[in-house]
Amino acid sequence: MSNREYFPIIEAILFASGEPLSISRMAQALEIKQDDLKDVLDEFIANYNSDDKGICVIKLGECYQMCTKKEYEKYIKAILELKKQSPLSQAALEVLAIIAYNQPVTRSFIEQVRGVDSSSIVNSLNEKCLIEEAGRLEVPGRPIAYKTTNNFLRSFGMSTLDDLPPIPNESKSTES
Repeated sequence: MSNREYFPIIEAILFASGEPLSISRMAQALEIKQDDLKDVLDEFIANYNSDDKGICVIKLGECYQMCTKKEYEKYIKAILELKKQSPLSQAALEVLAIIAYNQPVTRSFIEQVRGVDSSSIVNSLNEKCLIEEAGRLEVPGRPIAYKTTNNFLRSFGMSTLDDLPPIPNESKSTES
């Protein structure tokens, strides 16, 4: 295989990884010698890091990573802030309440309580760092359990989960 034939493969694995990849891991995946891969990577980086792209490949010790170019930082920060700052929908608040009061919980538990698919809401809350993975349950399929984060507490002005308001007692509300 010529050096150029490796370029789309390298681009794909660097993009998919999202984190620095060592030469040894890439060489193993590409079934190529590490010294040969270093030559391919040098040529790949020289071609890839052109002025007309917003992405570049950087070398971090013996690892390589795909990242955005520094000159686009303000745009990236702006869009990420917009994403984080967007107000929570009623559905997102429902999911947060379910997690906060019952944690750790699985996505299927949340969906059972709500009666609708909640995967996109769970993903959104995870991206906003309001919830996080709390491990996997020891049941078939090993589903992910979720819990609230310190960011959740900070965002809602609480020190601990003990500060959550009590759940209204249904028997008291029907007696009135």
